[in-house]
Amino acid sequence: MTKIAIIVGSTRQGRQSHKLAQWVANDLGKKADVEILDLVDYPMPFLDEAISPRYNPNRTPEPTIKTWLDKVAGFDGYVLVTPEYNRSTSAVLKNAIDVLAHEWDDKPVALVAHGTTGGAQAVASLRIALPGVGAVTIPQALFFSDRLAESISDDGELAAEIRERPYGPQAQLDTQIESLLWYTNALKSARK
Repeated sequence: MTKIAIIVGSTRQGRQSHKLAQWVANDLGKKADVEILDLVDYPMPFLDEAISPRYNPNRTPEPTIKTWLDKVAGFDGYVLVTPEYNRSTSAVLKNAIDVLAHEWDDKPVALVAHGTTGGAQAVASLRIALPGVGAVTIPQALFFSDRLAESISDDGELAAEIRERPYGPQAQLDTQIESLLWYTNALKSARK
């Protein structure tokens, strides 16, 4: 079965990104083997290596970074759930990407963002960064502009009035899941 990691891209106190990640996991879990990876559980120092990880064949990453690399390498695709901080993604998520070498080469990444503009600028900055680590972003993105605290429960249930909206977040998620699975299967086949 296809293995997808859903990465919670915020470690702030009082964050809401974990609710969005759980909502995605609830739906995607019906069609793939999913695991939520919370960056709270992977505390890493900021990348300070003298040579870019992609170009250092003699790299010996620091143990906490190696734990992250070993974990994420085993998935076929990824969903990044990001807040928008100061018109970009969070520093902790950017760092989790920066430490990668070849773990995400030719693997698809779906982008799910939230914020006052649905996290549009966070998505834009991730679309610039991800090709640098060999990842392929799928064309669709999910821009969640409703207030997460009131819109999604702790167990990932989307409020009924939001779920029923035509062309709303649920319809966007359904489309994104289908696209992610298509890209995951196509790229997995191509990597063989």
